[in-house]
Amino acid sequence: MVTTRDVVRFWIPLSFTWMMMSIEGPILTSIVARLPFDKLNLAAYGVAVALAMLIESPVIHLLSTSVALARDYVSMVALRRFTIKINALVTLGMCVVSIPWVYDRVAYDLIYLPTEVATLMYWGFVCMIPWPAAIGYRRFYQGLLIRNGRTRLVAYGTVIRLAGMLCSALALVLIGGIYGVVVGTASLTVGVILEAAATRYMVRDVLEMYKEQSSAHQIPLATSEIIRFWLPLAATSAIGFAVTPLLAFFMSRAPNPLASLAVLPVVDSFVFFFRSFGFSYQEVGIAMVGDKQQNYRVVREVGVRIIIGTTVLLAGVAFTPLLPEIYTVIFGLQTELASFAIYPTMILVVLPTIAVAYSLYRSVLITARQNVKVTISTVLEVGGIAATMMLLVTWSQLNGALSAAISMAVGRIASTVYLKWSAGTILAGR
Repeated sequence: MVTTRDVVRFWIPLSFTWMMMSIEGPILTSIVARLPFDKLNLAAYGVAVALAMLIESPVIHLLSTSVALARDYVSMVALRRFTIKINALVTLGMCVVSIPWVYDRVAYDLIYLPTEVATLMYWGFVCMIPWPAAIGYRRFYQGLLIRNGRTRLVAYGTVIRLAGMLCSALALVLIGGIYGVVVGTASLTVGVILEAAATRYMVRDVLEMYKEQSSAHQIPLATSEIIRFWLPLAATSAIGFAVTPLLAFFMSRAPNPLASLAVLPVVDSFVFFFRSFGFSYQEVGIAMVGDKQQNYRVVREVGVRIIIGTTVLLAGVAFTPLLPEIYTVIFGLQTELASFAIYPTMILVVLPTIAVAYSLYRSVLITARQNVKVTISTVLEVGGIAATMMLLVTWSQLNGALSAAISMAVGRIASTVYLKWSAGTILAGR
């Protein structure tokens, strides 16, 4: 029987990993904000990363797939072959969008970016071409580490990623004459490649263990089985990552478009730090809730404590004079942009609570192999965001960043309500 202590010990290294990942955004945005043409570069950096994340979305749930399905050596090899194919697919997608005439259609016709932002963003996006495949590679091997209880090693890899990213950014700044968007995106790419290499090195003992356990009696893992598990989760990521380009599309049509495009990545990265503790909880649930959800109560109890801690801490910053100081001193925003970011941050105080609940309920559904319901929840989230954003942009005079914050809160609350209901039907049948 799993105890609260077991859950906490399993979760802490993963939460530390996500926490470190959450600070890479503030670090890079603070560097970009201190370089020339800060508003334009922040806007271009935010949209470049969002577009790359949308293309990267198929690789995100290779981690959950690896945790759930890498039961033996034969399964691990099948999953590795599948990972290589997905990595090739996303790299091709990045290359295609980097073709100038394709890029113009995406930047101008689909996202409707201001000309100066779209022009500045191009080379930043090109710098991220290797980024999705490197993420897919390391997430597959991270899944093997997590499945076999080596969560501490995942955290070590993230330390290497942050160090590589920071050193790259500082080196590019010292060289001088490089646009902020290129400094940010190139540093992200270098950090992820270093983390992928480190993860492959650290997983070698686990791979040897799989080989030693190999036998002729292991049942092969068919590609169709992998696809049935992975595809709804990949669709979930693709739909979810469409949110930021979608928000950019609407913010470009709202009052103060440039300031909104510049501020939203900063607000999102700040709030993401507090949400990160909840995001790390999905893999905890998948690994520990049990095939018949027998450990759900214990996992939920720890989740409630995480909700209380993260939400109280964010509210204690967002509704006090600390917030403007953080945005100006730490993030390097000009006073005007820092003031612009305050109200969106206050609205997004609900997101740490949603992140934990979201991860907990999703882990129940994934464990029960009801991944399609996870996809449906994301459709509800994105649909709620799009509908709310459309209404606010059309019928109000709110600036784009404030409209985006309200829309994100509405969409994610709707999604979590559906997840709670879906997970409840499974838990009721235990």
